[in-house]
Amino acid sequence: MSPTETASNTKREIQVEVPAEEVARETETLIQKYQKLARLPGFRRGHVPASIIRQRFAEDLKSDVVEALVPRYFRKETERQGLIPVSQPRVTDLHLREGEPLRFKAAFEIMPEIKVEGYKEIRTDKPSITVTDEEVEQAIADLREQHATFSPVEGRPLAEGDFAQVSLDGQPKASESKPVHMDDILVEIGGKSTMAEFTENLRGASAGDERTFDVHYPDDYSDKRLAGQTFTYTVKIQSIKQKSLPELNDQFAKQLGDFTNVEEVRTRIREQMDAERKHAAEHEAKDKLVSELVKRNDLEVPEALVERQIDIRLERGLRALAAQGMKAEDMKKMDLNRLRAGQRDQALHEVKASLLLDKIAEEERIEVSDAEIDREIEALARQSKQTPEAIRARLTRDGALDRIRNRIRNEKTLDFLYRQSA
Repeated sequence: MSPTETASNTKREIQVEVPAEEVARETETLIQKYQKLARLPGFRRGHVPASIIRQRFAEDLKSDVVEALVPRYFRKETERQGLIPVSQPRVTDLHLREGEPLRFKAAFEIMPEIKVEGYKEIRTDKPSITVTDEEVEQAIADLREQHATFSPVEGRPLAEGDFAQVSLDGQPKASESKPVHMDDILVEIGGKSTMAEFTENLRGASAGDERTFDVHYPDDYSDKRLAGQTFTYTVKIQSIKQKSLPELNDQFAKQLGDFTNVEEVRTRIREQMDAERKHAAEHEAKDKLVSELVKRNDLEVPEALVERQIDIRLERGLRALAAQGMKAEDMKKMDLNRLRAGQRDQALHEVKASLLLDKIAEEERIEVSDAEIDREIEALARQSKQTPEAIRARLTRDGALDRIRNRIRNEKTLDFLYRQSA
């Protein structure tokens, strides 16, 4: 067998030869199998002569011999040369003649030899986190808004600050847009988020009245389906309501949860804001660390790993779209090739980062304990309301336990880099 031909840091091509006697032995085994199964006119099942089988099933025998021996001898030869393929082999120059060895070439990808440098010198900014009194008070105000109550108003028309409970039908001026219909929605007269046309046309109306008017949505309107459109609305006023905010007192604090007074609510809000901002700042700093690591250690990576990462990203994206209510038939209409191309740069970056973090973990002897894996499985079980045993069985069956172990190891390595960059 010939030595490996090196095309690059990650690509290899080997020549493999299967001895003629091994080809003959495999052919005989297959002929016996065919003899048991073959049904040919003039012969009882199981009694077709080997010579007839060879003649009638020559091409099938050939392809079965190749199917049986190529993967086995490819694996043997890569093991002999100490190579670990990370892609399926592309087989070429296949030579198979009776009485001769089976010869073929196999091109495949291997993991590159990774050297990681300069990771101890990478530094990142750690911004100081502040939460102002104004931000805390705004959060308290938002909580009061969430717990607002609405009481009916009778005997007078709609005035500034009132809420109109309405049903509405909207017809688009442009025919390609879809009509809008909504029941039982609250419109605040003069509210910050209320379109001016609604305020102007509903102010002064009474319960039971109907108003028809045009509304033009600006091009930068938040709902893209309405942006830049003009609709003619017919609005039926069902009732008038007034909003009342709860008083900011100890009773309100107790209503919010395990609190005895408003000061405890303020303290909890401040702690949560502080924790969220620290987490976001750390996440951003770690992203910068990884980008710097990849920049300092650019490496060639196997295409098979990039394709696998694109698959993972695509699957994650499609699951998210399904969770948001996108139908399967709409997903089938998507241009997958364009989607794959759009994921490529990020997938390549993620593969490089993962390989470099693996190498740092190896050098720094960072490991993942079984207890850490158990904690992850228990968390997944709580999220999906299944037993830890069922989750472990599924992950083992899908071969995902190793992926989880690698992810935790990479996270620990990133924590190590973050701490030492201070």
